[in-house]
Amino acid sequence: MVKSKLPSTGTSIFTVMSALSNECGAINLAQGFPDFPVSEKLVERVHYYMKAGKNQYAPMPGTPELRNQIAEVVIDTYDRPTDPAEEITVFAGGTEALFATFTSLIHPGDEVIVFDPAYDSYDPVIRLAGAQPVHIRLNPPSFHIPWDEVRAKINSRTSAIVINTPHNPTGSIISADDLMNLEQVAEQNDLYIISDEVYERILFPGNTHHSVLRSETLRKRAVAIFSFGKTFHATGWKIGYAVACPEITTELRKVHQFVTFTVNTPIQLAMADHMKNPENYLHLGQFFHRKQKLFSSALDGSIFEPLDCFGTYFQMVRLRETLDISDHEFAEKMTREDGVAAIPVSAFYEDGYNAGLLRFCFAKGEETLLKAAEILQKVTI
Repeated sequence: MVKSKLPSTGTSIFTVMSALSNECGAINLAQGFPDFPVSEKLVERVHYYMKAGKNQYAPMPGTPELRNQIAEVVIDTYDRPTDPAEEITVFAGGTEALFATFTSLIHPGDEVIVFDPAYDSYDPVIRLAGAQPVHIRLNPPSFHIPWDEVRAKINSRTSAIVINTPHNPTGSIISADDLMNLEQVAEQNDLYIISDEVYERILFPGNTHHSVLRSETLRKRAVAIFSFGKTFHATGWKIGYAVACPEITTELRKVHQFVTFTVNTPIQLAMADHMKNPENYLHLGQFFHRKQKLFSSALDGSIFEPLDCFGTYFQMVRLRETLDISDHEFAEKMTREDGVAAIPVSAFYEDGYNAGLLRFCFAKGEETLLKAAEILQKVTI
């Protein structure tokens, strides 16, 4: 008999709802992927490097071309001088970067603070590292971090705090005050900060991305994780990167070299070229904000109340009427009977907290969003 290292972990809710959506022929607003094409210029650059014979292993940390370009973008964006050779590592997506970070920095017996609702890869990887996730609930509608509770939960075993901004699934962002609290807590308790910033470019106008890279205080204790898949509509390419001080980067690479070793070469070289033009990513927040406004406005008069959203490509909604079934059952029922798939937000809470919330992905074409909203207008409880 197999002795599972993750006995309480089942199939991801994203896989479950996408499979059900496919089975029912529903509009899939559950899993977070765009249904519009990747830039033709970027595709052409990938093809160019494939035809040029750049198809063998890249250097383990990433091609120098890509790491150099990332360093320039980090300096331009966050005014943080960054050594591409010692502080930047290219990973097979943000998920691998998170895996390498948790498994290299977290030790058996440690405790790691995680804010719920949380992306579902954090908890199982912390457990694989032999550590204990300590979940702190963020409550709707604001999902603000309760810093007094954070301080009360910290003890001698606490080794790290995981943050995610802009936040999946809520669309919330951390504030300047949050960053200040994070600095104080990390310094006072000698903690690592693992910062999932894969939606950094999908921040709506009028808001500021308070990255850990802006903080000199956190420079030697924070890992910032990013995703090209989210930025360039290419989630299936699975490519991202992490920025950390040299001491931490050394540890990340020890894990990375035995997980994927390296990331596919032609896409790395193409990404390096594509990033040289800031126009390819600077207006992403405006692009997705238009979609968010279109979709949330199209829900007016329905049973779905959109909550405030400041970034990502996810819209949280609260049901205007009380459910007599779980949000999971309602999401499945809506997929089967109405033909639109969403994610039940209780899946993002370790304790299954059910506040009657659903998450829709609006990274879709206008026609898809309006068709889905037309169906959702007719959904009843």
